[in-house]
Amino acid sequence: MSRDNLAQVAGHTRFGFLKHAAGQVVVSEDEPCTQLFFLLSGTLQAETRSDDHAYKVTEQLSAPYLLQLEAIFGYNQRFTHTFTTLTECSFITLEKTEVTRLSEEFMVFRMNILNLMATQAQKLLRQAWHRFPASLGERIVRFLSQRCIYPAGPKTFHILMTRLADEVGDSRLDVSRALNQLQRDGLLLLHRGRIEIPQMERLLM
Repeated sequence: MSRDNLAQVAGHTRFGFLKHAAGQVVVSEDEPCTQLFFLLSGTLQAETRSDDHAYKVTEQLSAPYLLQLEAIFGYNQRFTHTFTTLTECSFITLEKTEVTRLSEEFMVFRMNILNLMATQAQKLLRQAWHRFPASLGERIVRFLSQRCIYPAGPKTFHILMTRLADEVGDSRLDVSRALNQLQRDGLLLLHRGRIEIPQMERLLM
């Protein structure tokens, strides 16, 4: 945007400014999305649950980060993750009416929103065309990775072995063997009802 555009936006746009201490919930799953949250500084934990709430994944997201742009428009205008601060965090917020107005007035703002949403859609549509996993270990890795917001950093899955076996279409015993092999390879850590992944990018390699 030009300097004049930026000055116009700053002078005529109602921005909100928030600061949260560590351990505070910013937004919760199923809460209506009526504004955008721009994380300027700090680190968040994102928690995502399955539809039946039988398992969940938690992951860390650091600034700069925009919380669920896709939730402010479309069929389901609600957050699908719960975001909690891990450190002190600062946010800029922008109400939906302001997002709509800026999109109408500034082509660059509108194109940025369209590009972000188009990229998300393209990645999701392309998943069905990826090579089918050749082994049970690869099927487990795909199951885990497809349920993450960001394909890197630490993740924690809270899931029972029997449920994971159902999800990947194999026996509990074989799933246990595959997970233990991944643990021996130093790619994850197993606990009762919990799988810790120190670096998701290493598991995906």
